[in-house]
Amino acid sequence: MGKLFGTDGIRGVVGENLTAQEAFRVGQAIAAVLMEDLGRRPVILIGKDTRISSDMLESALMAGICDVGGDVKPLGTIPTPAVAYLTVQERGDAGIVVSASHNPFEHNGIKVFNAQGYKLSDEVERRVEEKILSDAPMKSRTRDEIGRRHHGMRQLKRDYIDFVAGTVESDLAGLRILADCANGAASATAPELFGRFKAHTDFIHIQPDGLNINNHCGSTHLEDLAAAVVKGGYDVGVAFDGDADRCLLVDEAGGEIDGDKVMAVCAADMKRRGKLNGNTVVATVMSNLGLHEFCRNSGLDLVCTDVGDRNVLEEMLRHDYRIGGEQSGHTIFTELETTGDGEVTALQFLQVLKTSGKKASELTAVCPVYPQELVNVSVSHQRGVKEAIMDSQTLKDAVKSEEEALCGQGRILVRPSGTEALIRVMVEAKTTEKAKETAEKLADFVKTIQV
Repeated sequence: MGKLFGTDGIRGVVGENLTAQEAFRVGQAIAAVLMEDLGRRPVILIGKDTRISSDMLESALMAGICDVGGDVKPLGTIPTPAVAYLTVQERGDAGIVVSASHNPFEHNGIKVFNAQGYKLSDEVERRVEEKILSDAPMKSRTRDEIGRRHHGMRQLKRDYIDFVAGTVESDLAGLRILADCANGAASATAPELFGRFKAHTDFIHIQPDGLNINNHCGSTHLEDLAAAVVKGGYDVGVAFDGDADRCLLVDEAGGEIDGDKVMAVCAADMKRRGKLNGNTVVATVMSNLGLHEFCRNSGLDLVCTDVGDRNVLEEMLRHDYRIGGEQSGHTIFTELETTGDGEVTALQFLQVLKTSGKKASELTAVCPVYPQELVNVSVSHQRGVKEAIMDSQTLKDAVKSEEEALCGQGRILVRPSGTEALIRVMVEAKTTEKAKETAEKLADFVKTIQV
């Protein structure tokens, strides 16, 4: 991982450590690297979420791309996975997303897909970073070498919706669904998408104003959705994050259906249909011990990677596995797409729910949940701080001591967030009280570390 690109692209607080000037240089660097590799003018698609800063950063990126001679196809407000899909469909050379996913509105980010719809390789990211961080100016083009902005691209959104709707065979008739669009990118696609089916679907948090994305809504804040599902007598609730690449759900009683449960339900169905290559599910070290138990009881193999959907996808592609994801809601179906897609995930789960004839709570009961406590510790936004904390020997010693105190009846994971200025402390234990006590103790310890 480089100095700029984290696990999910470049992230920062706009106007502080992510500026329009930097976005302009990022656009220049991406186009310049592509031009070096292709020997011609590159074509780059670009989409964005609903943050107040997304228009500004999109404009800066497009200006940078065109400045060095690249062409741009702007898609407007659209989910992250749509950019990956349309980059391949339109035979683009890269796709850029302006979004900070589930983060608050003041954050934003820049994520890049290659021509095949996958995230950039470490090598290409390194070359882009070198150009961004170098003092050397990148060559500006003049006359007919200046890049062009293509118009009329926003109609491609319908091509993406057509694709997503075609990933399931059921018409979902009879289901009553409530969808939370997080005042984000799903607001631009979910109404038309769900309108293609015979289910009755209502929507909340679907009026973005630039400031309310992820604000007490969406996949990171399920309280509103859960309460509304119960009050309205819905069969299930669906929650997207700001860029709609992840999806969590709630059952008819308001209970959370996390990514582990989604994978369990969909993997069992895929096995039944002979679609589960390698008889394997790919998850991360953050997945609950309940998923491990489900897989053992179901005769499935479970492979766990480091945190990050990129790590999950790399493992899936290496062995041609078909389902993987994270507890947080990134679920990847490699037979369908090159990246996680919240709307595809929702439809896959809803199709199983419909055909099962069960209530959502019954369907997901196959995957138990062990007590798990996650505490986020805020640290400085300064680059290198998270890494210095994680390298602390005193922290390693403290974690080892707490692991020994659990006596083999739990586990501890302390890791830096790949997208925010946070150290995440996760503890699973035999009881909720023990998990909480241990997590809070370690979180307090992290706060004392001087770097």
